[in-house]
Amino acid sequence: MGQMLATSAQHKSQSINREPSLAKLFSLNDVTVQFNELTALKNIQFTLNKGEIVFVTGASGAGKTTLLRVIAGDQDPTSGRVMRPTQNEIFISQVYQDLRILIDETCYENLLTSYDPNIYKNRKEFESDLNDLCRFLGITDRLSIKMRFANGGLKQKVAIIRSLLTKPDVFIADEPTSSLDADNARKIFDVLNLYNVKRGLTIVWASHNRELIRSLSGRIVHLDSGRLVYSGHACFI
Repeated sequence: MGQMLATSAQHKSQSINREPSLAKLFSLNDVTVQFNELTALKNIQFTLNKGEIVFVTGASGAGKTTLLRVIAGDQDPTSGRVMRPTQNEIFISQVYQDLRILIDETCYENLLTSYDPNIYKNRKEFESDLNDLCRFLGITDRLSIKMRFANGGLKQKVAIIRSLLTKPDVFIADEPTSSLDADNARKIFDVLNLYNVKRGLTIVWASHNRELIRSLSGRIVHLDSGRLVYSGHACFI
């Protein structure tokens, strides 16, 4: 996992507990995250339930990435309490802004890194899921392209497909469609929505594109300068 600025140990007053039930997957109570003089999150109250679709919105620098990192367990709060299941209870898959693809490998070779014989019956089942996702997102004819020659949209699609092929319980994505047009962004959401309905996938999607989010179904969490200022339906933002 990528590292952000370290927080001095003497300033931490965090306690992390475990949820007794997976109905409520994550709970943030009065969470603040500070990097030196910068307050990235301020007194955040947030709950994520199993099977929810949540969009985190806000301008650049509002705290979206930091919130995702706290939810995923990659960032400890400076103060406040985080409750989450253990790693043995759920698997979280993330799509970062830098995508973390293997630049010298092909699209297909990047997708193969998700194969795990412990979560698939056999290689045929994995290839079936891979082919279905590639076909739906329109990249079947581009699987042999080396990632260093791929455009931003193709890289994002590969990163998302690779993440979904790990069969996660929770999918967390930071600006996953920033290089895609509205139609392709909608296709990404349609895939995620299908996984939500069919497999119970819990989704947290951060984006500054409020117009796109308005057209999608899910709960909106809006951040402004590190504060959570709205949580509810998109039509009210």
